[in-house]
Amino acid sequence: MRDFRSSPAATEKDLGIPLPDSPHACSVCLPSWSSIVGYEEGRGRVINRLRAGYPRFFRNPLLARLTLRAEEELKVDGEHAVLFPTKGAAQKAQRWIERRARVAARSSDFEGLQVVIVPESAVETARLYQRYSGEIVSSRMAEDLLNGGLQTGSKSHLLRRRLASIYGANPAGVQVFANGMAAVTGVMRSLPGIAEGKKTLQLEFPYVDSLKVQEQFGNGVVFLNEAEGESFEEALRRIEQGEFAAVFTEVPSNPLLRTLDLPAVSAACREGGVPLIVDDSSVGPFNVKALPWADAVTCSLTKWLSGVGDVMGGAVIIREDSPFADELGASLARESEETNPLYIGDSQVLLSNLKGYSTRMEAPNENALQLVELLTHHPSVDRVWHPSVVNRSKYEVIQSPGGGYGGLLSFTLKNSRRTSKVYDALGLSKGPSFGTTFSLVSPYVMLAHYEELDWAEGCGVPAHLIRVSCGNEDPTVLQTAFSDALDLG
Repeated sequence: MRDFRSSPAATEKDLGIPLPDSPHACSVCLPSWSSIVGYEEGRGRVINRLRAGYPRFFRNPLLARLTLRAEEELKVDGEHAVLFPTKGAAQKAQRWIERRARVAARSSDFEGLQVVIVPESAVETARLYQRYSGEIVSSRMAEDLLNGGLQTGSKSHLLRRRLASIYGANPAGVQVFANGMAAVTGVMRSLPGIAEGKKTLQLEFPYVDSLKVQEQFGNGVVFLNEAEGESFEEALRRIEQGEFAAVFTEVPSNPLLRTLDLPAVSAACREGGVPLIVDDSSVGPFNVKALPWADAVTCSLTKWLSGVGDVMGGAVIIREDSPFADELGASLARESEETNPLYIGDSQVLLSNLKGYSTRMEAPNENALQLVELLTHHPSVDRVWHPSVVNRSKYEVIQSPGGGYGGLLSFTLKNSRRTSKVYDALGLSKGPSFGTTFSLVSPYVMLAHYEELDWAEGCGVPAHLIRVSCGNEDPTVLQTAFSDALDLG
């Protein structure tokens, strides 16, 4: 098995290979700027070489094989089968697809899963639903079905206890889901204010689909891309008046790694009786302790907590003394069990990957600090975003004892036209996602916002931004890779 710390996937010959070297990889090598554009525009020379991808955006080959088998067995003719893990997920999906695409769909049982059968015209709508909701069949579920049948039972209770220990929470207040976006979707569906017709509020520029979930599964969202100044003060007043179904934010945000004044937001939410939902995926609970300020913390287990990049998972951790604890807890338990539970095979891998989590985080934290130092003083670099240099004092308020500033950072060049050359020259693995033990680099905005680049730019997130997830390589590996690329580019 290839070790991407010592042998990065960085050149054209690596295009399309799984990152890591696993049939369940959650990332894929996109080694050049042209491959990024080709991927986004669906060009065959790129798409036909992909052997993996981020699972909510790309159908794993194992799942593709299982889908084909379902279509053959169910005799689907001129239509397409979309697989879901549970009946509850399929029912929600069918209603959404029919409403959005204005078509008739139907569902069927298939080997312990559920299939929603849609016409050709609704395929893209169905894929968008799965991308936003996270309600997908995992590659391990597909593999087990192709090899004879699903495993029975659950190990979610063991994972919940382990996460409760990490977060300092009550295990009864922890729920696990098939992926991080499914956890966020579960929270959205559990908010009392949604049934009352209230909008949500998003503070700071978030990961792309965190905003999409609020747009698609709520009553609309008020978005403040920088939680500072007069607009932020006005937002706090509106929160205190109980205007919103919930306030969502990330600490720090992705990809700008900004941290807002979380204590001020928390106080306003408590005054207005508004749930505060905080996502800590960008740095993980080793580095920040958001739970004392939040009613619930969401986290993508796929990233730093797993560290390997070969399994998806998500969690919601509810603060035990939150006034919403009982209502959120009961609803999230139903969502987890009936809509998108974490498959036992994925639970087993996550439990194994979690071993040594705290020790593992020290190297990426330190590597990021050293890389920030190099980039900050390099003459061709325009700006660097990292909690150590952006809103540092606000970050340190919620920083864990013994925690660092995280392994994720972003930067831009003074001459944006050189970005593609620098990206192409980087001798590190290049692809979406973050949190792996090997470093991962991506032009994040191109991948996440390709069809809305002008909008992202207007929010202060430039198209030529490069995001870096530092691994636990020897620090000189990263220093050399970036020095060489910046000089060659």
